[in-house]
Amino acid sequence: MGAHTTLSVPTPERMGALGGRLATLLRPGDLVLLSGELGAGKTTLTRGLGAGLGVRGAVTSPTFVIARVHPSLVGGPALVHVDAYRLGGGLDEMEDLDLDVSLPESVVVVEWGEGKVEDLSESRLEVRIERALGGADQDDSDPRQVTLTGLGSRWDGVDLAALAEAVGPGAVATDA
Repeated sequence: MGAHTTLSVPTPERMGALGGRLATLLRPGDLVLLSGELGAGKTTLTRGLGAGLGVRGAVTSPTFVIARVHPSLVGGPALVHVDAYRLGGGLDEMEDLDLDVSLPESVVVVEWGEGKVEDLSESRLEVRIERALGGADQDDSDPRQVTLTGLGSRWDGVDLAALAEAVGPGAVATDA
């Protein structure tokens, strides 16, 4: 089993900072699977990740285009941001998107990808974002529980708990 940690993220700003810190752990070929309800903070995390990777273009939810490629401005991997919500068949459709980028040389972040894109890579980082207080009527400033699970040999020995530094004081990192 790879790395595993759960963080309490108090604000959207800290969620973005967490994405920026996570970017320092990522390398070309990494697959990051984001899950969480609407408004949980998936795009906020990805925006921070894009900033951390130094990619071009505003990171917004790719709902209507399914996938958006953000090339690196600093010679690093491109960020491929995918919304798999409407991808029925998963992998085959991912290939059909004809992204003008090589997935093995990119960091691929997939929202709503459970059960659809796991076969893209033997290793992946699963990030589940949940509202700490529960209930859909909460506002965006509510704390979030972020559970990061590294699956496959790529994540063996990766210290995900170190990401707590980005979240700031009061972040609770628990390793299961």
